[in-house]
Amino acid sequence: MKSAQPLDRATAREYASWFKVLADATRIQIVSLLARRGQPMSVGAIVDAVQVGQSTVSAHLRQLADVGFVLAEQAGTASYYRINDECVTCFPSAADVVMGRPTPSAVSPQSSTVTSEE
Repeated sequence: MKSAQPLDRATAREYASWFKVLADATRIQIVSLLARRGQPMSVGAIVDAVQVGQSTVSAHLRQLADVGFVLAEQAGTASYYRINDECVTCFPSAADVVMGRPTPSAVSPQSSTVTSEE
């Protein structure tokens, strides 16, 4: 019999921040691009790929970095962004946890390197 108890508040808050940041088509495009590319990309290269303005892409990258989906690396005056493999790996399991489905291994925000701000 499944547990009828909800997730604890801290876990629910963390997972909500993950889902919220992905509730935008441009951010989904950026995550998809970086995951498929498999190497760091400059903001300019991301702008060219998703065909959105530089300031908009930078704002989206900041939100993605805030929850840990992407990581920024400085090289001189340029910033390069790459996917955070740890976060992307645990995201599907987080969806299973929320839905009360069995997961291959328990995933919780406390066990990952992902953090968010309230």
